[in-house]
Amino acid sequence: MYQYNVDIELVKELEAKAVKIRKDLLNFIYRIGMGHLGGELSCVEVGVALYNKYLNYDPKNPDWEDRDRFVLSKGHCSETFFTIYSDLGMYTMDYMVEHFETLDTYKFGMHSNRMKVEAIEVSAGSLGHGLPIAVGMALGARMQKKNWRTFVLTGDGELNEGTNWEAFMAAGHYQLGNLVAIIDKNRLQMTGTTEHVMNIDPLDKKLKAFGWEVVSIDGNDMYAVCEALQNLPPAEPISRRKPVAIISNTVKGKGVDFMENVATWHGGGIAKEQLDLALASVEKNRRIR
Repeated sequence: MYQYNVDIELVKELEAKAVKIRKDLLNFIYRIGMGHLGGELSCVEVGVALYNKYLNYDPKNPDWEDRDRFVLSKGHCSETFFTIYSDLGMYTMDYMVEHFETLDTYKFGMHSNRMKVEAIEVSAGSLGHGLPIAVGMALGARMQKKNWRTFVLTGDGELNEGTNWEAFMAAGHYQLGNLVAIIDKNRLQMTGTTEHVMNIDPLDKKLKAFGWEVVSIDGNDMYAVCEALQNLPPAEPISRRKPVAIISNTVKGKGVDFMENVATWHGGGIAKEQLDLALASVEKNRRIR
């Protein structure tokens, strides 16, 4: 990996943005009545850093041919990215609430839908498909000699799915240096810990054995997220080089004290009293550098 210093002022700016996104997300889930707040809160730093700095992406032109591709494989956490898109000025929060899983005017839903939301690269719902699709995108960029990069965000529980391991193997075989997989390793899934449901560790050694370069970070530390993304090698589609896996060690429900590391917050709504407590918790946990 390349070693470029991270601008601490940028980190502070992105940390403040992450606080705003967490608050907006909580209000969004309260208004629509349902979400997957545990996993949505754990990946905020990664989403904020990508869309506000490191993803070559124009929110005013989401179909721009030379954009970097971002595939949200853990599609049940779409509300985090809907909230980020709203913050970027693509949709108002009121518009998203008005068109959330409505019968006649449906646009936004519990899972991302490419046919309805132009900011979404790939429709998601059934887990395990995002990484295989991202491998195809990276191969497509190589065939077209395009310099855009493909990022894919998966959950750790999602790695129970065998299609991911076929994709890890294929990406290593083809040496797709223009592919970056970010694993949101919050160690919890719907029915318990990943260790007990289906242990994936030692994940770093497994990925290295499949031909990947692996970086492990604290995925809720904005400085660490920026450092990992900033030091990615250039996205040269023709050069054969190991794809990069960023193991983003996170806390499920991050930022909300009563949600952190609690599996029951995998999915569900939030009551008004809980919302007020959650918003206060996010503010209390604001990082001061």
